[in-house]
Amino acid sequence: MDHVIRAVTGEDWQQVRQLRLDALRDPVAGIAFLDTYDNAATKPDGHWRARAAGSRGEAITQQFVAERPDGGWDGSVTVLIERAGGEDAMGVPVEVDQAHLVGVFVRPEQRGTGLAGALFDAAIAFARGLDEPVVSRVRLYVHQDNRRAEAFYRKAGFTRSGRSAPVPGDESSVEHELVLGQAVAAAVP
Repeated sequence: MDHVIRAVTGEDWQQVRQLRLDALRDPVAGIAFLDTYDNAATKPDGHWRARAAGSRGEAITQQFVAERPDGGWDGSVTVLIERAGGEDAMGVPVEVDQAHLVGVFVRPEQRGTGLAGALFDAAIAFARGLDEPVVSRVRLYVHQDNRRAEAFYRKAGFTRSGRSAPVPGDESSVEHELVLGQAVAAAVP
C-alpha cells in the first residue's frame, strides 16, 4: 500500500469537503451515511473548516484519511469519543467512555486493498492512546442492509452487541451496533 494514513488538520478542510461529497455520491450512501449529498453540498465553508479542525476537550473528534503520494485522498474514518452519561447520535445512552467510528468511506477502486483496515488501525490506536478519557470500548453502527460493510467490520474484529437503533428519519430500518473484540452480548433493546 502506497498510502499514508494520517490525521486531518484544519488546513485540509477543502479536501475534507470533497471526500465527503464523493462519499455521498457512492451508490450505498443512502444506507451508509446519515446525510445526503444535497444537504452536504449546501454547507458553508465554516462547517467544513470546523469539521476538519476536529475538537479536543470534552468533545474529542479526529478524522483520519488515506492519502496517495500525489496528495489525493482515497478513504476516511472519523473517531468520536463518547463520554459515559451522554447520548450518542442515535439517541442511545452512552454507558462507558468509548470510541465510535463513523463516516467510513473507501473509494470503490481501493476496496479490498487493505486501506480500510489501515484506517481502522489508526483510528483505534488514536482512541486507545488517549490519556483521558480512557476508552474501554470501540464501536460503530451499520445499517441492516449494508451487508458488505458489516462483513468488513466482522473481519476487522467487530461483533454485533445485540443493540440496535432506528435509523433517524426512517423508523422502518435499524442500525446494528457492532463492538470491537467483545463476545456477542445477549440481545439488549
